[in-house]
Amino acid sequence: MLTKGDDYPIHQTPEPIAYAGSDRNFYDRYFFNAYAPDGSAFVAAAFGVYPALNVADAHVAIVKDGKERCLHASRVLGLERMDIRVGPIAIDVVEPLQVLKLTIAGTEGIAGEVTFEGRAFPIEEPRFVRRVGPRLVMDYTRLTQNVRASGWLEVDGERIELSGWVGTRDRSWGIRPVGAPDPQPVPGAGGPQFFWQWTPVNFRDRSVFFHINADADGRPWNTRAVILPDGSGPGGGWHTEAATMETDLKPGTKHARSGRLTIPLEQGAATVTFEPIATFLMRGIGYGGEWRHGALKGELAVAREDIDCAGFDPADPGNLHIQAISKATLSVPGQADQQGIGVFEQLIVGPYRPLGF
Repeated sequence: MLTKGDDYPIHQTPEPIAYAGSDRNFYDRYFFNAYAPDGSAFVAAAFGVYPALNVADAHVAIVKDGKERCLHASRVLGLERMDIRVGPIAIDVVEPLQVLKLTIAGTEGIAGEVTFEGRAFPIEEPRFVRRVGPRLVMDYTRLTQNVRASGWLEVDGERIELSGWVGTRDRSWGIRPVGAPDPQPVPGAGGPQFFWQWTPVNFRDRSVFFHINADADGRPWNTRAVILPDGSGPGGGWHTEAATMETDLKPGTKHARSGRLTIPLEQGAATVTFEPIATFLMRGIGYGGEWRHGALKGELAVAREDIDCAGFDPADPGNLHIQAISKATLSVPGQADQQGIGVFEQLIVGPYRPLGF
């Protein structure tokens, strides 16, 4: 099966680009978010291609005034991976690794055109590889880049101009659970367990990144922190795997009330403190729920979903995965403190003894 991608020098195997190995869970995904300088409005989007499932899907969510207004779209891929449009939602790679554009043709009261321009060269996070017993459930690479966002959004006739907005975009590809879940458990694997924190933050002249995957006893199996000045090229900035996050949870929940990230530097430790001010529920862009990534919805399906992101039930398993839009303070020895804004993404499933689960 030849497709448009076959006319580009991007092959990784002897097969046509339409085929991505033999794992049915292979995926290739774009993610974007952006937020007003005061955190009063927020947008997130995801666009995924699932070659072995022959599905593509796209999602946009706009958070404002305690409401999350989402637009979902899914279609049959037809094996054509170079067509990055699903219904009203499209991605345009204007300048690879630097400028991308999200377009939402007016549908179900939601529209917009948002351009994301990188503040520095993207960072490459360590490769994520995780097995449950003998079964490979994750094996993927992700690049992450903080951005300046411009353009506009519209929700139910209200136009939002993106003046001074910043955010984060990422690209990841490889293997992770997508589409219909596997019905057959792995003998002896025990119950599900997953601990994840991801905190890209925008400051005046630099970005700070941190993520951690850890086992039930708190031992990291994938982690990295980066301090990246604006304009940095490939491999720039300060990278370490020795950063730590102290998390204070809201009583009775698995969501943070505050956080304190410590990053060791040559001149002493830098710290970033987090103050969550609003919540974005990740199911609004396909991380779980009826519109989960890779779900087969037919030739083309488009729907709107409205979510209460101020009064939701935090104990509902569908609401565990969030991004908390957060004010942040960066303290570096010998420098004046900087105020910034970012997200504190959180997902705790199953036991995690350091926080009492």
